[in-house]
Amino acid sequence: MQQSRSEVTEREGLYELNAGSDVLDSARYNHDIAPTKVHQRTWNKWHITALWVGMSICVPTYTLGGVLTAYFGLSVGEALLAILLANVVVLIPLTLNAFAGTKYGIPFPVLLRSSFGILGSNVPCLIRAVVACGWFGIQTMFGGLAIHLLLGSIFESWKTLGGTGEVIGFMIFWALNLWIVLRGAESIKWLETLSAPLLVLVGAGLLVWALPNVSMSELLAQPANRPEGASVTGYFLAGLTAMVGFWATLSLNIPDFSRYAKSQKDQILGQIFGLPLTMFLFAALGVVMTAASEGLVGQTVSDPVSLIGHIQSPGWVALAMALIIVATLSTNTAANIVSPTNDFQNIAPKLIDRTKAVILTGLIGLGLMGHELLKKLGLLVSELSLESVYSNWLLGYSSLLGPIAGIMVVDYFLIKKQQLDLAGLYRDDVYPAWNWIGFAAFAVPVALTLLSLGSSAFSWFYDYGWFTGSFLGGLIYFGLCSLRSAQPVVAKAPV
Repeated sequence: MQQSRSEVTEREGLYELNAGSDVLDSARYNHDIAPTKVHQRTWNKWHITALWVGMSICVPTYTLGGVLTAYFGLSVGEALLAILLANVVVLIPLTLNAFAGTKYGIPFPVLLRSSFGILGSNVPCLIRAVVACGWFGIQTMFGGLAIHLLLGSIFESWKTLGGTGEVIGFMIFWALNLWIVLRGAESIKWLETLSAPLLVLVGAGLLVWALPNVSMSELLAQPANRPEGASVTGYFLAGLTAMVGFWATLSLNIPDFSRYAKSQKDQILGQIFGLPLTMFLFAALGVVMTAASEGLVGQTVSDPVSLIGHIQSPGWVALAMALIIVATLSTNTAANIVSPTNDFQNIAPKLIDRTKAVILTGLIGLGLMGHELLKKLGLLVSELSLESVYSNWLLGYSSLLGPIAGIMVVDYFLIKKQQLDLAGLYRDDVYPAWNWIGFAAFAVPVALTLLSLGSSAFSWFYDYGWFTGSFLGGLIYFGLCSLRSAQPVVAKAPV
């Protein structure tokens, strides 16, 4: 029987919203961003492990070691250590921000309504969404190249298409990503669970292929690409911050996935099992493969798609490209489409459903890659490389996302003490439309980051942007909430 008012009921620690017409008719509610029901919580720790394996094994991860050695002045050993430590560090906000998603079944933008306001949540949501759309375009570029090489290994005439073939591959891969996400969360879970063991086997096969052509001792003994006598500390911390920034996006919108977890134990163990070691091993594989590429194909190649494309056997190329397509697909659908899909719905839930939000995500990602596509078609000449674009992003956007992560953790655990008015998050009369405290805590570290760009003495604030931003944002938010005389009304869920 429909109830006259919204209630929250607890079942084995998982919350389900039984809403009356006041919530169902609210402009802040639609079916896709509603709390997941208990029967929808089907992801155990192995599904979440597979999610992280599938997202971590991708072309950008493969190139991280090269990015750190070329752009951040680290040696190979220092680069691999930075990657491992960064992924241990990023587990902290990942597991903490996942708690609310698992407990209440709510996605990232709905959780943000608690700290930034019902309408104010759209600002950090759109920041996250634009970054995801950019990454979606970058990953689609790699996936499109793999499709182009796959078709070229099967049809000899396809190779003559050159850049046009890459653009066609891009559009095929683009459409395939959107189709999978439109099929829903179970489709993504199925893809990640299927792809994870295949991707581990691919990594092992590449390692067996490369090891006879590289000396690990010589590789680790290579000097760092930084001024002689320079202290390693500053370079290492900047590289560490950039690597934390790699998953700074998911540390915010992890509730988009944890809302499907069976329990807090499942989401915590799944992330611990799936993330740090996978990232470390696949980044290490990238370093080894790049070093071995000279002996394998006669030239240094820094990405696996191009490296495998140099193999002379069409059969092996076709198989390898098919697996790389699966790898990139598993990363792209989960990491770069799910979040903006929910974020765009948050703007106007009654007007933008999941289908419209997925298409909007795809169009923005397509637009952001327009520069690269025009280069492929020979209509634009540019020296800007795709690798330099995303390596520069790692520091830049981590400075924006760090404060949001700190604010979210402090709001949920210290201010709200893990108790939210679930129905109130979908209405306009419980939480403020705009929470000025959240915006003040966000604006201060962002402003300091912008100022630090013009000051050599203060440049460390930008270089360590995720750490400085998350700490300062959380501290300011806690301080202002403590000083505010009237706390927001928060109804505790019945036990």
